[in-house]
Amino acid sequence: MAEEKIVCTNKTARHDYFITGTYEAGIVLQGTEVKSLREGRANLKDSYAQIKDGELFLVNCHISPYTHGNQFNHDPTRPRKLLLHKKEIRRLIGKIAEKGFTLIPLKIYFKNGIAKVELGLAKGKKAYDKREDMKERDARREVERALKKSLR
Repeated sequence: MAEEKIVCTNKTARHDYFITGTYEAGIVLQGTEVKSLREGRANLKDSYAQIKDGELFLVNCHISPYTHGNQFNHDPTRPRKLLLHKKEIRRLIGKIAEKGFTLIPLKIYFKNGIAKVELGLAKGKKAYDKREDMKERDARREVERALKKSLR
C-alpha cells in the first residue's frame, strides 16, 4: 500500500478555482530541496504549472533553503520540472488551450519516499461563485449544528 506524507497543501486553490480534474506528477529536485521538503518547509501560494517546449514546469513554488545547507543551497523560487508522460502532457496542452483553464498545484507529498505534486486542472471562479460557495458551506454547517443539537 502506498504511504503518503503530505508536505504542504494549497488552501486557497479550491476557494479560488473550480477543479475539474487532478494529475499526479513527479518533481525534479536538488538535494537540499528534498531535505527542506522533508522538514515541511514549502509554500504553494501563488504557484502554477506552465508548459514550455513540451515540458511541464512548476513556477513560483517556494521551497525554503535547507537550514543546515551551505553554499550549495538552492534558489527558493526556481522553476522546477514536473515529470508526466508525454501523452498526458499533450492532453493537458489541449485542455489548457481551452479558455480559462490553468494548472494549479494542490499539494506536495511524499509517496513511497518520492516527492510528488498533485496538479488540478482549474478554471477561475468569479466573485459571485465564491459567495455562493460560502453560502452553501454556511447552510451545511447550520444543518449539522441543528442535527447535533437535536441528538442531545
